[in-house]
Amino acid sequence: MSAPVRVWLNRTYAENVFFIDLLRAAPVEVFATHVDTDSPVLAAADHGLPEPDGLTPEAYLEFALDFCDRHRIDVFLPRLHQEVVARHRAEFAALGTALVCPPAEGIATFADKVDGYVAMAAAGLPVPPWYRVRTAGELLSAVAELEELGEQPCLKPASGAGGEGFRTITREPFSLRQLNGWPSSSVQLDQLAGALAAAPGSVDLLVMPYLAGPEVSVDCLADQDGRLLAAVGRTKTGRRRGFTTDPAYLEPARRLVETFGLSYLSNVQFRHYRGTPVLLDINTRPSGGLHQLRLCGLNLPLAAVQLALGASPVLPLVEDLLGTDYALVSSVQPVLPAAAPAPAVAATAAPVPRLVAMA
Repeated sequence: MSAPVRVWLNRTYAENVFFIDLLRAAPVEVFATHVDTDSPVLAAADHGLPEPDGLTPEAYLEFALDFCDRHRIDVFLPRLHQEVVARHRAEFAALGTALVCPPAEGIATFADKVDGYVAMAAAGLPVPPWYRVRTAGELLSAVAELEELGEQPCLKPASGAGGEGFRTITREPFSLRQLNGWPSSSVQLDQLAGALAAAPGSVDLLVMPYLAGPEVSVDCLADQDGRLLAAVGRTKTGRRRGFTTDPAYLEPARRLVETFGLSYLSNVQFRHYRGTPVLLDINTRPSGGLHQLRLCGLNLPLAAVQLALGASPVLPLVEDLLGTDYALVSSVQPVLPAAAPAPAVAATAAPVPRLVAMA
């Protein structure tokens, strides 16, 4: 890419300031839009612009098409309303805009966690036990079955991202002891059942056993046809992070990406059920921690943009660098002295994560 490529990120997560930083390894002109005028991605972009709030998906599509047309966007990486944008890929292509996202069918499959688990199980992929819960009776039945198996029940919304709404379920009654320290991530079973019974509208929850760590988050890059080109797992145990190319994680990730045609950037998360890796969550978008793969010599954001423009990115081997462990902390201080390379610095005044090497 010799001339600057115009890249647009819509209403994305604050941590994607690092995503933008990686794109700057090539001549790019970055556009970012958000309803939050204090979003760090607006400061990190060449053009940080407001976008309308409260639009229906169809109205947002019209905004997006007009934005790409007016700003002559070459590559659009949608996060908000990703599915409806993907369904109109041809209309964006007619404007000269390539989309970096999977096909709409793949996005729709994993927008609902229950649909995703059903599809993965049908494809023979490893999934944990799960129960769809919409009523108090279904909740009590699911919890009883998991407890009979000796498992700790937990729940999360059937749709959502970033661990929002996750709770462990306890039969322990509420006491003042639970007011000590930080707010608990558990919820009392009787209170939850009562809330379900009294809910005025529909409720859609997923009840599962609590899955042991470490969590392994596999970042994937696939070509336009969904053929996997690169994948590296990031292990997470507390603040400690590491990398893995263990086939126990990468092989199911490859099968998933290629079965469902998850082109460009996706993220496959694993935990362990009775010692076996199982698929926990699927993101049909780049993960917030994708930038950490720079420690393996990988720049997957730039590679995805190159793919969208019809180029063949050069992807280095990473095995020699996988021994590096690091810690994730938060600070407003510089990551490293000015004379040293800084692997995770963004152009923003907000507190940013730091990568600290660990022995």
